[in-house]
Amino acid sequence: MTAADTEQVHGPPSDSERSTHRWTLLAVSAAQLLVVLDGTIVNIALPSAQSALDMSDASRQWAVTAYALAFGGLLLIGGRISGALGHRRTFVVGLAGFAAASALGGAAADPGMLFGARALQGVFAALLAPAGLSLLTITFTEPRARGRAFGVFAAVGAAGSAVGLVAGGLLTEYASWRWCLYVNVPLALLAVAGAVFVPRDRPAGGGRLDVPGALLSAGGFGAVVYAFSEAEPHGWGSGRVLALLGVGAVLLGTFVAVELRAPRPLLPPRILAHRARAGAFLAVTLLFVAMFGCYLFMSYYTQTVLGYSPVEAGLTLIVNALAALVGATFVAGKLHGRARPVALVVPGLLAAAAGMFWLTRLTADSGHVFWLYLVPALTLTGLGLGCVLPPTASLATAGMRGHDIGAASAAYNAAQQLGAALGTALLNTIASSATGAYLAEHRDATPTAASVHGYTGALLVGFGILAGAACVAWALLGARPHAASASSHQTNLPSPPGR
Repeated sequence: MTAADTEQVHGPPSDSERSTHRWTLLAVSAAQLLVVLDGTIVNIALPSAQSALDMSDASRQWAVTAYALAFGGLLLIGGRISGALGHRRTFVVGLAGFAAASALGGAAADPGMLFGARALQGVFAALLAPAGLSLLTITFTEPRARGRAFGVFAAVGAAGSAVGLVAGGLLTEYASWRWCLYVNVPLALLAVAGAVFVPRDRPAGGGRLDVPGALLSAGGFGAVVYAFSEAEPHGWGSGRVLALLGVGAVLLGTFVAVELRAPRPLLPPRILAHRARAGAFLAVTLLFVAMFGCYLFMSYYTQTVLGYSPVEAGLTLIVNALAALVGATFVAGKLHGRARPVALVVPGLLAAAAGMFWLTRLTADSGHVFWLYLVPALTLTGLGLGCVLPPTASLATAGMRGHDIGAASAAYNAAQQLGAALGTALLNTIASSATGAYLAEHRDATPTAASVHGYTGALLVGFGILAGAACVAWALLGARPHAASASSHQTNLPSPPGR
């Protein structure tokens, strides 16, 4: 059944349905902006916060790590709670808690208060993210409306990191670092106001929480995310990093074994067992590995080599955000239900790979860098990002019901979180190693030339990751699917067994 056929069957949406759609999309998009924005906005403000609160160099990373650990470690639990309590109720609780935690962090009187507030932000973000994606899934069922909604949702997510860098620079420079946290309060209240008009959904029922699974998943994901964050300053060979990775692997392996036997698992194995859904998770994980490494180097390169201010460096990434907006809304959003997901995901990954490869041509002596290198590369990577996120988000939740919607939404967000953490640590380590090797081999090389060599070497690895992701997506998504059921929302993803 095509999108047009579906529209004829259901008829055009009523005025009340259109109003519900608008408010749901507004509320969920605002929440998505909050979650993504807070991953980067504090980075720019951190030097000012460190000076104001007298943080040590060793402890300052916790302003970023506390959020990432709580968010990544508790996502699966957040998805389970969302299904049990109802997605709208969980969404509103998450927004209110996030606003309160942000206000607490903005008013921090010492480092411990700031770190605790950031951890609380991560806790409530772990409720918000899966609940928001679940609300989109159950609200937008008509293919064209669903495509537009997921396009906007993905565009906000793709642009959030760049917006965070720009907003962080502007707020820190012209107001105070505290406003990088206070700004979340009006955004959260706006989303709560929109959520009031979202119809209540029916909770999936009680049932006891899979406590062993919850503890194992939180410990395992937390250990892995922490290991990735520690690998950046200490290196992958350090005893701390290797120990954390080992603990994380053991805990996650035990988690899988427990989930296979649990009567009400936190993450039902059938969610990951479906070939197309697994392809979506892998594609978005590898995309975030490459892209977050790219964002890191753009920040370093524009400020240390080109001499941009933090605000100018952030504004440069707006090119990427605008391209992502175009790709998500005018390409992926328009083609949803008309083209198979593989026709968007694979070209999107290849476009992002081409943009990253273009950046590897940079040298310390390159001229007209902004127009000849940055604009084409950021446009291609942005378009690729915008084309990949909507279909993968839709595939992640298609055909899901009850608790499975929240679990699938949480798993999709966890894939992004792990990819971002791994990409930042992995590619930074590669860049540092390449820089050191270049200086050792070229005694007369300038620090700038060595840094650029390190950046481009890491970006070449990012290109390889994206090219590999395209091959994986083609293999897992390219096979001709079975006929999609109506419950799969026209994503060419059959309903999971046992439904």
